[in-house]
Amino acid sequence: MQLKHLAPRPDIAQNQKLAKNFTQFGNLLDNLRHRELPEEIITYINNEIDLVNSTTASEKELAKQVSKSQSGIIKLLEKELKLVTINHYRNTWMALGMATFGLPLGVAFGASLGNMAFLGIGLPIGVAIGVAVGTSLDKKAIKNGTQLDIELTH
Repeated sequence: MQLKHLAPRPDIAQNQKLAKNFTQFGNLLDNLRHRELPEEIITYINNEIDLVNSTTASEKELAKQVSKSQSGIIKLLEKELKLVTINHYRNTWMALGMATFGLPLGVAFGASLGNMAFLGIGLPIGVAIGVAVGTSLDKKAIKNGTQLDIELTH
């Protein structure tokens, strides 16, 4: 079974953000066409493509549908096949590093120095730790061949 193609939409050229998101979605689908995917995942992706192709409402509705379909496909690929986009782990772990490492370190600095204004010192440290962990996981994904050749920008 083959992945379907997106219907061309020349009318969205005026809306740069929508055109960019639509092109990004098309690039994701092109990237997936070069991979061996199970039938049930191809069926899910084709259903999402049909939803995007059948959207005839406003540009706002089309933008919502493209975003919803793209994120659903990405989540499914990550869950089922462990396929991730470029810098996926870095972006995820940056936020986790701030929350998991940065805030507790900031509280520890603030409490030990007697001034809670030092709470913010821990956040950059947490970001650095998160970026380091995420980057190493991204390198591991490249090595294992589980990284898609596309970087999502929202």
